[in-house]
Amino acid sequence: MTQRSLLVRALWFFAIGWWATPIVVNLAWALNVTIILAPLGIKLINLIPTVLTLAEPRSFTDPELARGQHSLVTRALYFVFIGWWLSFLWANLAALLAVTIIGLPVAIWMINRLPFITSLYRFHG
Repeated sequence: MTQRSLLVRALWFFAIGWWATPIVVNLAWALNVTIILAPLGIKLINLIPTVLTLAEPRSFTDPELARGQHSLVTRALYFVFIGWWLSFLWANLAALLAVTIIGLPVAIWMINRLPFITSLYRFHG
């Protein structure tokens, strides 16, 4: 699968991404509070860059990049001790920056790194 054009991604962001992303983030955190639904919450967090700008993970477009991911055990331990609280702060700071024109590029950069901050999942390879 290839990346969508910049025009399509910009239209998506202005029509849907800017308001849908905070909803998905908050839903993901609500699911992460429960032990049973935490895997679904983490999956939603990994999809947040796609919700924001229709960005496709490079591991989907180039399977060679998917091989460099950390092990599941490492990612799980990181999430339990660091990722859940750090990514909550990270996502809220990104949402705060997104309401300003000057902060918007930084907010998009931060949202694209949210899967890594949460569980060491490299969204872009």
